[in-house]
Amino acid sequence: MKNPAESLQEIAVTLWVGGLWITGYMVAPVLFASLPDRMLAGMLAGKMFAVISYIGMVCGSYLLVYRITRLGGSALKEGFFWAVLAMLLLTLAAHFGIQPIIEHLKEAALPRDVMQSVFKDRFRAWHGISSILYLIQSLLGLFLVLPGRRV
Repeated sequence: MKNPAESLQEIAVTLWVGGLWITGYMVAPVLFASLPDRMLAGMLAGKMFAVISYIGMVCGSYLLVYRITRLGGSALKEGFFWAVLAMLLLTLAAHFGIQPIIEHLKEAALPRDVMQSVFKDRFRAWHGISSILYLIQSLLGLFLVLPGRRV
C-alpha cells in the first residue's frame, strides 16, 4: 500500500499534467472558438494559464522535494527528477518572464486589441515563444505519466 507522500506524488503529477493538457489544448481553444470577443477569450485564457502555472509551481516543488527526500542524491540520476525540474523552470520562465511582457504589450495597445496595434508582431513573437515552452512542458508531462516513471 502506498504511503500518503507517495499518493500525493501521484496526485501532483495528475493535477499538473492533466491541468496543462486540459487548459492548453481544450479550454483555451474552446474559449477562442466560442466567444465572439477575442480580447475576453484571451483574458479568460490568460487567467486559466496563470492558475495552472501556480498549480505547476506547487506540484513541481513538491515533486522535487519528495524525490530528494525519498531518494537522496540518487534522485539526480533519474529522468523523472530532471523532467520535473525542466517543467518547473519552464513554468517559472513563462509565468514570470514571458507573461509580463505579453501583458505589457496588451496594455500598451489599449483601447485597441493588441492584434490591431503596432505591437502585433512583438505580441505574436512572444506568444509563439510561450506556446513552444508550453508544448515542451506538455511533452515532458507525457514522460511523467508514462508507466514505470515513478518509484
